[in-house]
Amino acid sequence: MNKVFKRTYSYAFLLPAALIYLIIFIAPTIMSFFFSLTRWTLFDWKFIGLDNFINFLSEPALRIGFKNTFIYAVITCLLKVVLGLLLGVFLTSKIRFKGYLRSVVFFPTLVSTIAVGIAFSMMMHPTLGMLNKGLELIGLQGIDWLGNPSIALLSVALTDVWKGVGFATVIYIAGILSIPEQYYEALQIDGGNAYHKFKNIILPLSRSATNTVIIFAFIGGLRSFDLIWAMTKGGPGFATDVIASIIYKQYQAGFYGLATAGNVILFFFVTLLAFPLNYLLTKREVEL
Repeated sequence: MNKVFKRTYSYAFLLPAALIYLIIFIAPTIMSFFFSLTRWTLFDWKFIGLDNFINFLSEPALRIGFKNTFIYAVITCLLKVVLGLLLGVFLTSKIRFKGYLRSVVFFPTLVSTIAVGIAFSMMMHPTLGMLNKGLELIGLQGIDWLGNPSIALLSVALTDVWKGVGFATVIYIAGILSIPEQYYEALQIDGGNAYHKFKNIILPLSRSATNTVIIFAFIGGLRSFDLIWAMTKGGPGFATDVIASIIYKQYQAGFYGLATAGNVILFFFVTLLAFPLNYLLTKREVEL
């Protein structure tokens, strides 16, 4: 009886968190699956089966949205991994004002995404923006950063990297600082230099940090919406449209069931890419 009481007493502490998780995540997810099969408004709904999914998948811009979403996720993920690792190595080395520099690198992560989007939109203005003004000072022609369909998606992706690289850097700093000092001492005895230290110690032993950054950055890139909407609203044309922005446009037009079906499709799209990636990274980490 005492054992049963202790077990029940322990699980009782999990109940508040379980209820919050149920209300905030599980219940809305189940409702989304249901309402994706309906034509609904705030006051009424009608079951229509898979029509919403068929109509959403037949959207002319969806093919571009899938491509842009994947490209955006890959670009932002790769740059955050590379820059985060380099900054992590730099900020764990023997430099002055280390704590201050770490704060500076992490600061953009704390700024509102919408505020960042508006600020960079102004900086990238084709005639009045600070970036083009700087190019003019050194005799170069200004670039239409957000108005040129060829580079608009890249411009937004680079802004995303600026905002998110601080989070990746913090993860790398934690991973690098967890490496035992004995490895560095052994390398020093063997006559290794900074390159050997990075290649043979930091790079392989921060594998778990790299995997974490890849998963977070890739999923974040696939789900990205607010920065893209603040900077381009999916334009020019469909050049920066991603799945999330297409879904939002359906909500704006009042097609709530269609947009809900789009959210379900986005959920499966992210899941189908993220879970195999996580499995491969974890398997490789265990093998190492």
